[in-house]
Amino acid sequence: MFNKRVKIKDAVRMAAGEEQITVMGWVRTFRNNQFVALNDGSSNDNLQVVLELGRFDETLLKKVTTGASIKATGRLLESPGKGQNVELKAESVEILGESDPEKFPLQPKKHSLEFLREIAHLRFRTNTFGSVFRIRHGLAFATHQFFNEKGFVYLHTPVITASDAEGAGEMFKVTTLPFDNTPRTEAGEVNFKEDFFGRATNLTVSGQLEGELAAMGFAEIYTFGPTFRAENSNTARHLAEFWMIEPEMAFYDLEDNMDLAEAYIRYLIGYALKNNRADLEFLDQRLADEEKLKPQAERSGQGLIEKLESVVSQDFQRITYTEAIDILLQSPFYKKKKFKYDVAWGIDLQSEHERYLVEKHFKKPVIVTGYPKAIKAFYMRQNDDGKTVAAMDILAPGIGEIVGGSQREERLDKLMERMQEMHIPADQMWWYLDTRRFGTVPHSGFGLGFERMVQFVSGMTNIRDVIAFPRTPGNSEF
Repeated sequence: MFNKRVKIKDAVRMAAGEEQITVMGWVRTFRNNQFVALNDGSSNDNLQVVLELGRFDETLLKKVTTGASIKATGRLLESPGKGQNVELKAESVEILGESDPEKFPLQPKKHSLEFLREIAHLRFRTNTFGSVFRIRHGLAFATHQFFNEKGFVYLHTPVITASDAEGAGEMFKVTTLPFDNTPRTEAGEVNFKEDFFGRATNLTVSGQLEGELAAMGFAEIYTFGPTFRAENSNTARHLAEFWMIEPEMAFYDLEDNMDLAEAYIRYLIGYALKNNRADLEFLDQRLADEEKLKPQAERSGQGLIEKLESVVSQDFQRITYTEAIDILLQSPFYKKKKFKYDVAWGIDLQSEHERYLVEKHFKKPVIVTGYPKAIKAFYMRQNDDGKTVAAMDILAPGIGEIVGGSQREERLDKLMERMQEMHIPADQMWWYLDTRRFGTVPHSGFGLGFERMVQFVSGMTNIRDVIAFPRTPGNSEF
């Protein structure tokens, strides 16, 4: 039976003994026609499988190549080699899948991340991506554990929707209408009444609005699913398809919202430090090796694990948007004109501004509140000053904004007034406005970009390296 196999992460920690075990995996290297480094993805550890000289047929040995998959049965012996306690002395070997060594692109050498993105279907077999995606799994599991422990209801919000939660308009349209003979109205516009849903629909940019509806019945809910932006940004920070965690909570004000978001981030990092330690240590060393290649002035001066431990050990700094602008204006960076983008009250903070606050000024995560209403969404609660809204962003070292949230506008008249200002049709949002008509309550929520969180915890600098199959402009392979 295949299910009787021992995972390699367990085998390398077992004691030598007489009991026969079976392991299966992919060949990383095969040295001297005798020593196989075998890996099955359960960890970055390889198990050395020893094929005794003269015991196995030459035809079989020729098929033990890098990338091939094998099944090996034998006994664990104490290993005389460095860096391993045991090795498997094979009594039988079966080739499960051959691999042509001349064509297999993952040779036993260091490959660039750019090259690995071109073969994303195979990069899971590398140590770097093994670590990244095991950490991603751990953070996803910890997300559900965190909210479940707090009594939240997990809600699946629709992927196909007629609303644009952000009001950004950068959406992927969903249609079954023929492109070569699209039905038109008398005014020459696309006649969506003949489409599958009878109206214009798109892939969701956020599950927030639907989440608010459920929060008005369950009090505390969270969503965790894919979201889509048709933003033509070909950068290391943007994806067309990415995952979001979006809690919505009734009876929460902005301070409650910040407390929950901070506790959630700390919980995720703490979980990874405890349960993904080996993978973090590998990535920590990888990052340290990369840092040595940089000029002294560009080095971070802090290791990955050191950074993560510092985040969970201290409170996040909380400042207002106005205070943030003042800090930036008084900074040596601004005075020496080192910022690419200008600084003035009313601007949408750029990544360079956010990272200055976090990495240079406070040297820890920062929560910024009270943004100008002109640069924020219609659903955010308006403050009494008439200029700002009860919004909050959490800024993280190396990333910039990692969480965006707000107290939602629960007052019907204020919400409708804001929608009118932003030309959002109230008649199409009747279902959303009903939550303010029937038993409205103060409520809040936030969104965390899951890939950015994985980036932060893993230390990867390109967002395309923390999602299995990145969707970017011009790229939808695999």
